[in-house]
Amino acid sequence: MSEWQCYKNNDELDQALAEHIAARLQDDIASYGQASLAVSGGGTPKNMFRLLSHTELDWARVWVTLVDERWVGAEHADSNERLVRENLLQHAAAGAHFVSLKSQHDDAEQGLAEVAARLGELQFPLSMVVLGMGGDGHTASWFPQAVNLQQLLQHSNKALLGASDPVTAPHQRITLTLSAVLNSRDIAIHITGEEKRAVLERANAQGYPIAAILQQQQNPATIWWAPDPAG
Repeated sequence: MSEWQCYKNNDELDQALAEHIAARLQDDIASYGQASLAVSGGGTPKNMFRLLSHTELDWARVWVTLVDERWVGAEHADSNERLVRENLLQHAAAGAHFVSLKSQHDDAEQGLAEVAARLGELQFPLSMVVLGMGGDGHTASWFPQAVNLQQLLQHSNKALLGASDPVTAPHQRITLTLSAVLNSRDIAIHITGEEKRAVLERANAQGYPIAAILQQQQNPATIWWAPDPAG
């Protein structure tokens, strides 16, 4: 059963989640000499990223990567890397190491080996993974209509990454697999608004992709939520 952390508004939520992430990173730096954080894109985490970027940590010992990435250049408006660089890897957090999920290959499938090799820079288990969720119940780039969805969600699939064609959204994607997400010390699902809460609450019954996180007992996630939808 996932635990809910509920807040009055987005400001309180963002502050609390930023503090939680910082504490998790600090604990792993103290225990293991370094820490690793995988984050999601979209509008929901922007302000939380900005708050986290001001946190005083030994950021030189922190490795940051993405849960998933659209197969576009880092300068593209839809790039999650661009979002993270502009909002998180600033101020104190500018000293963190960033591991990109994008290569120069034309196709995400062709880039999998190169990007997976890059992820060798990160310490596993990851210190923390922060997931978002779409209105269709997708998380990471595990989209309901993706042809290889079941492969991405198989516990027996130990690959860190997979390519994904969302079908219902633009751009081919590269994404962490379920096994990679579960290979972490802390999983947070960061959502806002009553609509997203309703989607999450019916995820198991509807078989939405995020149910793969909610149903497993290996590494229970915590749900971080406030009633106001993110802008």
